Amino acid sequence: MITTFVFDLGGVLIDWNPRYLYRKLFQDPAKMEAFLATVTQSDWNAQLDAGYPFKKGVADLVAKFPDQAEMIAAYHTRWSEMLGGAIEGTAQILKGLKPNYRLLALSNWSAETFPYARERFEFLNDFEAILVSGEEKLIKPDPKFYQLLETRHRVNPRESVFIDDVEKNIDAALKLGFNAIKFENPDQLRKDLTKLGISLA
Repeated sequence: MITTFVFDLGGVLIDWNPRYLYRKLFQDPAKMEAFLATVTQSDWNAQLDAGYPFKKGVADLVAKFPDQAEMIAAYHTRWSEMLGGAIEGTAQILKGLKPNYRLLALSNWSAETFPYARERFEFLNDFEAILVSGEEKLIKPDPKFYQLLETRHRVNPRESVFIDDVEKNIDAALKLGFNAIKFENPDQLRKDLTKLGISLA
């Protein structure tokens, strides 16, 4: 029997994309894409999500790419402009699950920037608990991050559904015994929940 849902946040409930900021800063889309691919790479952002201080992370990149110093600094000083809105369809699903299930979140997110999300998205209050990678110094798909959720909040993976938009995070959850759904869009999520026999209030 399913008792608990564990949600990822960015890409599932919250629309985050650095392009929302950098489209304002680059006139040439190709140059923007090159910057995102070669300077502010995903591995670098993952370090921030794992707890590496933003100031140090920015300084590291500026040392490597001094000609891009202003653009790199904006990743920190104008980070809030990378936040889009809520993914409304998923937020509605969350509301529908709340009356009958435990709701928890397991998110790769910097501890320094997560307060922006807390201030902006009221539905985050619907979660019993939110584990943020930057606060815990653990990051998906590290099994220890999932296991921290299990022990701290007494989560039984076999009674839980884990929802994430990243394949490697889904694979890690499955190996730990969670039921798991790879998120594509809210309509697909509703269909997958129906297949599991989950009814929404």
